[in-house]
Amino acid sequence: MELNLNTCKQAWLSKDARFDGKFFIGVKSTGIYCRPICPVKSTEFKNLTFFKTAAQAGINGYRPCLRCRPETSPGTPIWSGTCAIVSRALRLIAAGELNNNKLPELACRLGITSRILNRLFITHLGASASAVARNQRLHAAKRLLDETDLSMIDVALGSGYGSLRRFNADIKHTYGVTPTQLRKSKTKNVHPDSSGHYVFKLPYRPPYSWRHMLDFLSTRATPGVEKVLNNEYIRTIGTQDKAGLIRVSCDQEKNQLVCHIGCSHTENLLATIEKIKSIFDLSADPQMILSQLRLDKKLWQQVKKNPGLRVPGCWNGLEIAVRSITGQQVSVVGATTVMGRIVKQYGTRLKTTAGVGYLFPTAHALADLDPASLSMPRARANTIAAVAQAVVSGQLCFAPGQDSNEMIEQLTRFKGIGPWTAQYIAMRALAEPDALLEGDLVLEKKAALLYGLNERMKTRELCERAEAWRPWRAYASMHIWNM
Repeated sequence: MELNLNTCKQAWLSKDARFDGKFFIGVKSTGIYCRPICPVKSTEFKNLTFFKTAAQAGINGYRPCLRCRPETSPGTPIWSGTCAIVSRALRLIAAGELNNNKLPELACRLGITSRILNRLFITHLGASASAVARNQRLHAAKRLLDETDLSMIDVALGSGYGSLRRFNADIKHTYGVTPTQLRKSKTKNVHPDSSGHYVFKLPYRPPYSWRHMLDFLSTRATPGVEKVLNNEYIRTIGTQDKAGLIRVSCDQEKNQLVCHIGCSHTENLLATIEKIKSIFDLSADPQMILSQLRLDKKLWQQVKKNPGLRVPGCWNGLEIAVRSITGQQVSVVGATTVMGRIVKQYGTRLKTTAGVGYLFPTAHALADLDPASLSMPRARANTIAAVAQAVVSGQLCFAPGQDSNEMIEQLTRFKGIGPWTAQYIAMRALAEPDALLEGDLVLEKKAALLYGLNERMKTRELCERAEAWRPWRAYASMHIWNM
């Protein structure tokens, strides 16, 4: 994203939440960098400088503001002006790829050299890949210090530091105090709630259509694993040894989601937060998406009715793959019923009191399933088993940073998986914003209504029409689906 000085100035003056996380403001007189919505009294404009990312502000000698807490911003949308390689690298870094591995290994995974990767990062984000990773660890540590009562060693390990010494040194260098002193300086340290859950508040850029998000997740919720109840999303997480529960609600007045995370494996708290952000598409930039979709006048009439529509992500890529295969040629309700049976047969039973009591089956459990045991065509059950076997062997991966085109190509090689299924998996498991559900019956029928056709829009015609929606075809599809 190229920064426009006038836009930055107006966002700074108005404290506009739509720009939160899209850039950061450095105050020259104090050496502090803030979010555009920082409540601190404004200084003179001549004393300000603007940065694309928090990492860029950090390498220029600015330290994070303790009032607006840049570590809690929605973050820079990974497709805002970046190339595909940088977008993939950012997903991998967010997943902790550089916590245990070195930069050349990350670059190799992306098919380029570390020198080229750093050049791309500096061009698009104003900071090297290593600087972005270091900034992420620092922000993660600051957040755990502020919002949990974890021990210092747990904070260090949970935020991606390999040692307590490095953690202490980074905090002292950035904030000028030790981690213990930094935590004591907070008057409101957040502890687990009465149920033992940690509470995190995740901001988003408005508008956000929480009701439509819940409706989508509710009708497709896997019985026993997830559910929507009292305007709240609930699901089980973790493994049999380290199981937990998350509850997510929305505070629309403050433009944030409120997440209650209950689990015994506190070292995965931040990974859990990243997955929640993915499920609810919190990194999306509505203004950028709307500016492209409004170019299609017919579509825009539908889009402006609900400008806060997001594309739902998922907790588990394999779970979405199984769901999409199960849902072929059956209704949403029918697919949900079958998913519940799969969970009861192959999932892990837990003791919970929230109306959900199973962990979704592991890849190993589904790889060994008996096709005759499932109430679906045997060919479809065989496809589920084949996909699970590929995940177990490492031939198929739904991890962050996976190239969506490569994964779509891989998926369509499986007997029983066509373009629609592969695109749906890419849209939800990899957060692919340009996924187009080719051949989707509902999409083609509603598109025909939208564009005034007498019969269902043909797949070829839909693909041609969708060229005007790039790179946000998934969002356009969601708007048409919701007609």
